[in-house]
Amino acid sequence: MSSLGMPVENNLIADRPYYEAMGAEIELFVSAYQNHLPLLIKGPTGCGKTRFVEYMAWRLKRPLITVSCHEDMTTSDLVGRYLVVGGETVWQDGPLTRAVRHGCICYLDEIVEARKDTIVVIHPLADDRRILPIEKLGILLRAAPEFGLVISYNPSYQSVLKDLKQSTRQRFVAMEFDYPSLEQEALIIRNETGLDGEMAHLLVRFAQLTRNLKGNGLEEGASTRLLVHAAKLMLSGRSPADACLAAIIRVLTDDPDMNAAMRSLSESIF
Repeated sequence: MSSLGMPVENNLIADRPYYEAMGAEIELFVSAYQNHLPLLIKGPTGCGKTRFVEYMAWRLKRPLITVSCHEDMTTSDLVGRYLVVGGETVWQDGPLTRAVRHGCICYLDEIVEARKDTIVVIHPLADDRRILPIEKLGILLRAAPEFGLVISYNPSYQSVLKDLKQSTRQRFVAMEFDYPSLEQEALIIRNETGLDGEMAHLLVRFAQLTRNLKGNGLEEGASTRLLVHAAKLMLSGRSPADACLAAIIRVLTDDPDMNAAMRSLSESIF
């Protein structure tokens, strides 16, 4: 039996990701990492959770392995499986095993989307044991000292069926993200796209109006990510109204009345 897998050096982030700190989240992440404490990050869609983790991996000079969780993801998808390659039986580490073995930061994005029987595999990694049971190999893999575990989810999408058990939650240090202030969000848009300050401020004002509609016709308001998309369209020559329609309004809703209401909001601002 042999093994196969990509070099973890491929997961190093070479260039500094742009990130604007909102508070003391950088210091908390560093403290948790240094003390081998896993992190849980809560926050709405597109508010900067993934960018923050990428920035911290770059800052700590650790390879980052990101897994986008979904309901069909099995334990084998995380831990690994046997493959037959050229007539030979080959073990292939899954992303979690690679991170544990080589001291990477493993980021499980939208953890509540994963099946509950899959989530359980992280329990012995997320307490003082820091081990990963690999049943198919019959081993307990002890995490490298540099290994870090980060999970995230959007609390707005939680339900009885999609929630973290207390047995999972109470293994983590938690931090809560939200959308930035008007000034901070405008600064992010300017730095990400080069859009001028006045238009960036107007985009954020429009986003704030859509966020006020959450629970009143919208599941979510416009995220910072969508504002960046709109800004890029504007810089490519689209009018603000057209950019907002394509990058924000049509993305947020299929309802004709809500679509018309948001177009009116957009026209009143731009």
